Amino acid sequence: MADLAGIVNVNEYEILAKQRLPKMVYDYYASGAEDEWSLKENRRGYESIRFRPRVLVDVSNVDTSINVLGFKISTPIMVAPTAMLKMAHPDGELAVARAAAAAGTIMTLSSNSTCSMEEVAETGPGLRFFQLYVFNNRNFVVELVHRAELSGYKAIVVTVDTPRLGRREADIRNRFDLPPHLTMKNLEKLNTMSSKRVRTLGLETPSSSRGSVVSQKDRSLTWKDLRWLQTVTKLPILLKGVLTKEDAILAVEAGASGIIVSNHGARQLDYVPASISILEEILSAVEDQIPVFVDGGVRRGTDVLKAMALGSAGVFVGRPAIFGLAVDGESGVKHVLELLRQELELAMSLVGCSGVKGISRSHVQTTTDRRIINSKI
Repeated sequence: MADLAGIVNVNEYEILAKQRLPKMVYDYYASGAEDEWSLKENRRGYESIRFRPRVLVDVSNVDTSINVLGFKISTPIMVAPTAMLKMAHPDGELAVARAAAAAGTIMTLSSNSTCSMEEVAETGPGLRFFQLYVFNNRNFVVELVHRAELSGYKAIVVTVDTPRLGRREADIRNRFDLPPHLTMKNLEKLNTMSSKRVRTLGLETPSSSRGSVVSQKDRSLTWKDLRWLQTVTKLPILLKGVLTKEDAILAVEAGASGIIVSNHGARQLDYVPASISILEEILSAVEDQIPVFVDGGVRRGTDVLKAMALGSAGVFVGRPAIFGLAVDGESGVKHVLELLRQELELAMSLVGCSGVKGISRSHVQTTTDRRIINSKI
């Protein structure tokens, strides 16, 4: 067990995880697409935002709780879908589910998980969403959705930015593949529905020795398919991977229950903007009709506060949870979530907010704001 008392921020978990994980596994989790410009930009986006703290505000009691799709959670920090977590720790997604439940927040289970959605549900009470890829075999998609409903998942998160896998050069270099003793449990039945063996995300290069899930994803997916999905489930559907106001408008028109502004952890198309820098554009297009969340680059409670000040309904974190898991399993994930929550509570106190509803756009200043101010001087 790691000495968690010696870890004072979530960045330190990544340092330790890099030391402990096999290079192929660490690189898979940590790397981005091509030049990794967007990966760095996800952090720079938050670093460019400044606070405008208000003083002499009663912050003797600070409440970080929020409401998401009708469910009250203790913090606006939720767990994003991340693939194949048993590579990081033997308990994999089960440990993350227990940690998120203990933190009173939402876990999003990946379609590409190494534990089945039923196994995760059996860990006990907790709020969970299921992340869905739409495959060519629509009967299998319907089966996945119905399994999620029966297992008590509260929403479907459709990832919309992966018609093909981004070029992740670290994976190509390492000839990444899922270790032979692991499988993607939710997708095992695809083996009997397809001539291609499903074991790993695969790479769209000769480096993959096994069949690719990517090749079975529906590249013809369009907005009409979202309407079809609504006919097979009554669960709310969130769209993950929206990066333009044009698509945000179409998402509302198509009946989405929410949007997650995301560049897929900078693992898909390089040279797209930081997710946080697109948030206000998406919000202006949505006009409060549906909630808008954001992921990518969150490493501090101050990042969460910045996102909320810009109008996000909450944030999702991926890599911090993975690295906490790699270092100390369930305890590591719990500690990551608690560190972020504590930092958020402190930042809210110092900026002058006793509750999330009190966080406003006036509490932050972006580079655009500064340019406008300077142009008037």
